Amino acid sequence: MEQLGDILQAAMAMAREAGEVQLKMWRGSGLEITTKQNDFDVVTGADKASERIIVDAVSRQFPGHAILSEESGMHGGGSAWLWVIDPLDGTTNYSTGLPHFNVSIGVKHNGETVVGVVYAPVLGEMFTAVKGQGALLNGKPIRCSAKGSLTSAVIATGFPYDKATAADNNLASFSRVLPVVRGIRRLGAAALDICYAAAEFLDAFWEQNLNEWDVCAALLIAAEAGAMTGDYRIDRNRSVIVAPPAFYHNLLALISQ
Repeated sequence: MEQLGDILQAAMAMAREAGEVQLKMWRGSGLEITTKQNDFDVVTGADKASERIIVDAVSRQFPGHAILSEESGMHGGGSAWLWVIDPLDGTTNYSTGLPHFNVSIGVKHNGETVVGVVYAPVLGEMFTAVKGQGALLNGKPIRCSAKGSLTSAVIATGFPYDKATAADNNLASFSRVLPVVRGIRRLGAAALDICYAAAEFLDAFWEQNLNEWDVCAALLIAAEAGAMTGDYRIDRNRSVIVAPPAFYHNLLALISQ
């Protein structure tokens, strides 16, 4: 197996370079903004520029590895190694000038995520993990929330892009969770939200109908920080829950009804 430390350092460098491009274009008057599936599904010129940087770097430094990226899909195949990339997670935030967005790079080996990097360039926050080695924020260890009860928890969630046309749009789960927690936040960047649950800035997170590139890196980081993670639905793409062991099953029961 290739050295995971070398892969981690390369992924961190790619994330920083993509983040620099995003910062240069952020809040700029000439930012190109288009939509994909519907008016809620936004893509910007920064998404595309960031993806080119990362895909080109992976192809150059790890030519035998496959790549799955949000904007351009699968590159290569037949490799035990797969880089799963969201070049700009939280594009809606980015497009309106909000700072809660990130670069997400996960690396899988034989189907298992072994390296995760999530970088928030405005905030200067670099979350990293290598399988079995714990999770870090800017090089310092992080752990998930130690709270033992939902009543004191501040939790994040999100809503799917098909929320206007699908009755199954997380509102029912939201209405069940809201009365029993201290607060719910909708921050708008799933990978960063999951990392915040890993670092105890949030206590838990759930969201349905995400994609692999949204969660690949962040779920490893959360698991390495001691959180329980899982898919609570099998019929809505990646529908994930992240919570401390003390109330994971209580939250799962509320969102699974």
